[in-house]
Amino acid sequence: MSENDPHAELAALSAAFRAHLAHRARSGLSGVPTGPSPRLGIKVPEPAAPLASAPVTAEPPAVPTPATGDSAVRLQVIRDEIGDCQRCKLAPTRTNLVFGVGNPNAELVFVGEAPGFDEDQQGEPFVGKAGQLLTRMIEAMGKKREDVYICNVIKCRPPQNRNPEPDEVQACEGFLKQQLGVLNPRIIVALGKFAAHTLCGETTPITRLRGNMRSYGAIPVMPTFHPSYLLRTPEAKKEVWADLQQVMHFLEN
Repeated sequence: MSENDPHAELAALSAAFRAHLAHRARSGLSGVPTGPSPRLGIKVPEPAAPLASAPVTAEPPAVPTPATGDSAVRLQVIRDEIGDCQRCKLAPTRTNLVFGVGNPNAELVFVGEAPGFDEDQQGEPFVGKAGQLLTRMIEAMGKKREDVYICNVIKCRPPQNRNPEPDEVQACEGFLKQQLGVLNPRIIVALGKFAAHTLCGETTPITRLRGNMRSYGAIPVMPTFHPSYLLRTPEAKKEVWADLQQVMHFLEN
């Protein structure tokens, strides 16, 4: 073999390489070595680092627009959570727990203080004489009772329709907050001092508080007199009507 014969040199290298692979196979090794091979005098280049792939950004999941039934279902979950409530001393004397009624997607919510006799019997808020007056007030605003949502601060009737006591309000307030969180109305009308004080977080007398817009979180609140007060003091109806006109104006804009 001539020293200058390139074909002969290539053949010799090929034979040596095959012999090297055969030796690796007999030694229990397989494949082609990736490090330098001093026997063959050939340096194998280091493998190139893998190319960094661009980070994959997942598309954010689409947030569905709540359907009409969603709020109703969520309100029912709250009602189920309340269950046969025994959280305060009103439980033994009630006939029915009074949760709330109306449009679960209402832009206008009325919050009273507590159920009375008729409400306790029927399990629905504002169905007695004060409730009938409230229905006429709602209709005077150009709405129907089923267009709005109506509830109370506490869900059980106090004996003899006495005022709610602080521990009773505290026991129920969390459920009212959950209701309002689901309803998320544009505006709330607080009927009477207990509703106004609970929602607005202040103890200003209702005679000074009414007619002055307050807020519950980000939701405007209009405090006004309770319909039962109007039954006893009919001359105050004009003041309540002025308050409701402010609410109407707010909803129109």
